[in-house]
Amino acid sequence: MRLYSYYRSSTSYRMRIALNLKGLDYEIVPVNLLKSEQTAPEFSAQNPYATVPMLDAFGRNRAQSMAMLEWLDEACGGPALLPADIEQRFTVRELAYAIATELHAPLNMPVLQYLKTQLGHDQEAVDIWYRHWLKKTLVPVEYRLSQLDTGDFLMAEPGLFEAVLIPQLYNARRFNFDLGDMPCMTRIESACQTLDAFQRAHPDHQPDNPEKETAL
Repeated sequence: MRLYSYYRSSTSYRMRIALNLKGLDYEIVPVNLLKSEQTAPEFSAQNPYATVPMLDAFGRNRAQSMAMLEWLDEACGGPALLPADIEQRFTVRELAYAIATELHAPLNMPVLQYLKTQLGHDQEAVDIWYRHWLKKTLVPVEYRLSQLDTGDFLMAEPGLFEAVLIPQLYNARRFNFDLGDMPCMTRIESACQTLDAFQRAHPDHQPDNPEKETAL
């Protein structure tokens, strides 16, 4: 397997976590979003969305991270990303998709660049935008977690929800979002950070991180 990835892309980050949790071997192929390498003809010809991550596996290229995560669970062995019980699967999907669908679209790089280059907003205004949408979704996710009386993970073991959550919390801290009132999420985050699958997926440890040598 080859994962086309950018070290700080939250969707690439979630795929790295999932591949590690499944115990799958894969090669990282860096795609520099800051240099717009994802729009190069040789890449966009394979992935018409011109986005990362893209997974080259089992004879075809695969795009769209949430579809890829569920495909991994259906096609590959290793620990399950989704629980067997239908109600537990719904719970995982509800929370994971709340983050993936409500936050990624308004907070991804092209949107933030558009706010600055096309609409003329400065970085402070962009940061306010970012934190506004984080609060709108993370507050109800935290409340739902408190209703579920979660432990170290949403279910017995980390899976699809944690793969989606942890990269978003990484981004939240980059934009100085206060997580102090979110004990359920930060408890899950702390438990995940002790695991090798999450440590190896972290942006600090990626081959295309320009600060990798000092970060390690």
